[in-house]
Amino acid sequence: MHFLYKRREFVTLLGGAATWPLATRFAQAQAYPSRPITIVVPFAAGGPTDTIARILAERMRAFFGQTVLVENVTGANGSIAVGRVARAAPDGYTLSIGQTGTHVLNGAAYSLQYHVLDDFEPISLLTDSPLLVVGKKSLPADNLKGLIDWLRANPNKATAGTPGNGSLGQTSCILFQKLTGTQFQFAAYRGSAPMVQDLVAGQVDLGITDLITTLPQVRAGNIKAYAVAGKARLAKAPEIPTAEEAGVSGLAVSFWHGLWAPRATPKEIIARLNEAVVDALSNANVRSQMTDLSQDLFPREQLTPEGLTAHQKAEIEKWWPIMRAAAVKAE
Repeated sequence: MHFLYKRREFVTLLGGAATWPLATRFAQAQAYPSRPITIVVPFAAGGPTDTIARILAERMRAFFGQTVLVENVTGANGSIAVGRVARAAPDGYTLSIGQTGTHVLNGAAYSLQYHVLDDFEPISLLTDSPLLVVGKKSLPADNLKGLIDWLRANPNKATAGTPGNGSLGQTSCILFQKLTGTQFQFAAYRGSAPMVQDLVAGQVDLGITDLITTLPQVRAGNIKAYAVAGKARLAKAPEIPTAEEAGVSGLAVSFWHGLWAPRATPKEIIARLNEAVVDALSNANVRSQMTDLSQDLFPREQLTPEGLTAHQKAEIEKWWPIMRAAAVKAE
């Protein structure tokens, strides 16, 4: 399915950077950065997006010889923070780190004052991670086929916990229903951590959520892991099959992160920022830290502005029809 991405025109007092004289833009890029850069994180400190941002910022600081700040701006599933960057000056000093939810799903779940694709300049993809299909310990099924059979035999009796309406966890569960012909209820939480807590307590039956909150509970024997909703098994948990291996084709969910600047940021500055990201993701210490977080790194050839745009467009074309068909709207 193809979408028409309508570019929204914003009027600013300063005008777009694309209208600046070429010599001025080149001089600015040559001097960039001459002051601290701020990466705006759309979630609270301590979560996966924040952690990735801080690892990246530290290496970018070394690359530029300039301070790189991380600022947490929470609310509305990340749309407040992303909207702030959309309205920021296009000078390369205010950046948006985001992920599948903030830069794909929110475009279908919210009535935004910006466009998730058109109102930003892509810098680079960062990391990727699948989700896990998990269930409470007392569920009778011990594998994915058994879980599907149990759900089919008990339509609408089970409850799936999600990190919130419009979240990747919810849309993944909707895709799971579509692929397996199952039906169950939803319980929305304010994030993955409280949802997994209730899963451990047996208050909800199942969920599809991130590795950082689920894998430790699986390791502790507090919940069951049925499948990796991704293309490959996990290096840290190779015993868990992929959904494809377990009999569900098409359940590949990408919890990926990227970095953007406001629309009309000069290409020369975008190129410098891309160099800094590629340098960071090539660093052995950074790669080790990402591996510890169960985050995969994209191939070098995808670490380009064009690679980020292509990936984001593909995710929009995958998820927006699913969300619209299910009438998914944020609270």
